[in-house]
Amino acid sequence: MARKERYLVGLDVGTSTVSVIVSEVMDDNQLDIIGIGLADSKGIRRGVVNNVDSAAEAIKRALDEAELTAGVEIDSVYLALSGAHVKAFNSRGVVAVAGRNREITRDDVSRAIEAARAVALPGGREILHVLPQDYVVDDQDGIAQPVGMTGSRLEVNVHVVTGSSSSMQNMVACVNRAGVEVVETVLEQLAASEAVLTPDEKELGVCLVDIGGGTTDFAVFERGSLWHTGVLPVGGDHFTNDIAVGLRMPIPDAEKLKRRSGCALSSLVAEDEQMEVASIAGRRARQMPRRVVSEILQPRAEEICHLLWDEIRRAGYEKSLNAGIVLTGGGALLEGMAEIAEQIFDIPVRRAVPEGVGGLADHVNSPAFATSVGVVMRAHRHVMPEPVHAGATAIGRLTGRLRTLFKEFF
Repeated sequence: MARKERYLVGLDVGTSTVSVIVSEVMDDNQLDIIGIGLADSKGIRRGVVNNVDSAAEAIKRALDEAELTAGVEIDSVYLALSGAHVKAFNSRGVVAVAGRNREITRDDVSRAIEAARAVALPGGREILHVLPQDYVVDDQDGIAQPVGMTGSRLEVNVHVVTGSSSSMQNMVACVNRAGVEVVETVLEQLAASEAVLTPDEKELGVCLVDIGGGTTDFAVFERGSLWHTGVLPVGGDHFTNDIAVGLRMPIPDAEKLKRRSGCALSSLVAEDEQMEVASIAGRRARQMPRRVVSEILQPRAEEICHLLWDEIRRAGYEKSLNAGIVLTGGGALLEGMAEIAEQIFDIPVRRAVPEGVGGLADHVNSPAFATSVGVVMRAHRHVMPEPVHAGATAIGRLTGRLRTLFKEFF
């Protein structure tokens, strides 16, 4: 009897696009991309559902395409979550070491993390992740793994990510209505970091910036851990709307123009370059200098960069980004975005694509796939050592959730 194939499926429901990635865990533990599904997003605004039926239909279209390209049936997914409703903060837990010989065990670590997550949350919010940053044993700080060490007092610093219960439940309901079950939810920035950041960048200090359609999500890593996350209420759709208003053209045509001729830094565009601009209500298309659209896009790009820098400075991490800033997400595809960010931040900036996967890797070699690829990479590496099988049982899915809880603690 042939070996049953093993699959992990990642789902990223963005404001502009729904993307599904189907991956297979090979015998050598390599993760291969075997299927991709894309659909125009409907019923989603800034990461929050505003029309369940439209959102579910868009998710179903992306899932159907992914099933067709992968040749498998999808019944469960790992879901990336984002949006302005996601809030995070740092917390600390302190416990006394319980053992007779004062040797720190996993139980001590678990108790410390439980103490750190025991914070009062506003009504209607729930914890999405509790991510350990580092540990302190007595007076020795900066410890990555305290198990086996000796001490009388154990402290842990954690990053607690919370979300609106109703917003998360609505998103999961849309996915369920599309015919699949959500195995786990993952913070979008955390997922994207799996696919685009290197261990050296996380150790030195880096800010990951995911420019989506409705929001720009960012995360600061230092000493190998996540220390700060946030969401800016501007994204790629704002560029499109600026073009549509500034050049008096339909939004779909403005989106095409942005992708074809857009540039976020006017100095990169030659003065004699021309472009064709569509008009409203069937009027004849016009010829314009390409620099005109750049002069519309540059102020919006500068606004995003300044808002981001204000958030980083407010959190106190402006001097921690020794590895610079990494841009990803569909908005990072805009020409000149990395260059204008480098001018404003005065630190290294690079545009990143997913790495570390095989199979159809060439087809996901774009910043737009960072989150969906990162979801399956995180599921493979952290959540489910044994991959999800097509048609997995309820017991198997429950086991996966228990494994997730365990991994979150350790």
